[in-house]
Amino acid sequence: MTPKDRLIVALDVPDLDRARSLADRLAGSVGMFKVGSELFTAAGPAVVRELVSRGERVFLDLKYHDIPNTVAGAVAAASRLGVSLLDVHALGGRAMLEAAVAALSTDATRLLAVTILTSHDEEGLCQVGVRTPIQEAVRRLALLAHEAGVHGAVCSPHEIGLVREACGPRFLILTPGIRPEGASRGDQSRAATPAAALAAGADYLVVGRPITQAPDPRAAAQAILDRMGG
Repeated sequence: MTPKDRLIVALDVPDLDRARSLADRLAGSVGMFKVGSELFTAAGPAVVRELVSRGERVFLDLKYHDIPNTVAGAVAAASRLGVSLLDVHALGGRAMLEAAVAALSTDATRLLAVTILTSHDEEGLCQVGVRTPIQEAVRRLALLAHEAGVHGAVCSPHEIGLVREACGPRFLILTPGIRPEGASRGDQSRAATPAAALAAGADYLVVGRPITQAPDPRAAAQAILDRMGG
């Protein structure tokens, strides 16, 4: 993949008009757009259909986590929208993960499993009853997803290496929490620069506010691509 193919921009905006404006400004300069909970709740499947119809690749980031039958239905519906990537929570367990894999309606959609959110630190995990170290929890969940037939995992930059070692070279690794040098971390507890994440072995990098809130989003995206070697 080229650096552009690896760069996913998070359209974490509250309405279709703003998403459309950002997509217009960034068209041709990034590899994929992420549609998450905020935008999907506001605009629904229409935003995904519009982006796909324009030839854009979409990562549908809704992190499904429910009983296996419910998740299977959601995954089937999402893959019919033509998304390139979509995700579920690995914490849903093996039966849910296997049901999600079986529900994919096209080979063009790759399924990822979220391990531990990049906003979490050790204290935050303890508050919800997860008392193992973050790296151990991420590794265990990534292996669970791999064994269930999921195509890849979502993890912070800090766990890329251990996931790659545990799950092998063909297992996709998507990494949020990407912040260019000097950028604010915001609510990301476990962040890294684009270059560091790629060097560790990430396949895809998700960048949001450093691009979408920049005065010139296209220039901001290009600056990140330059740091990625593209």
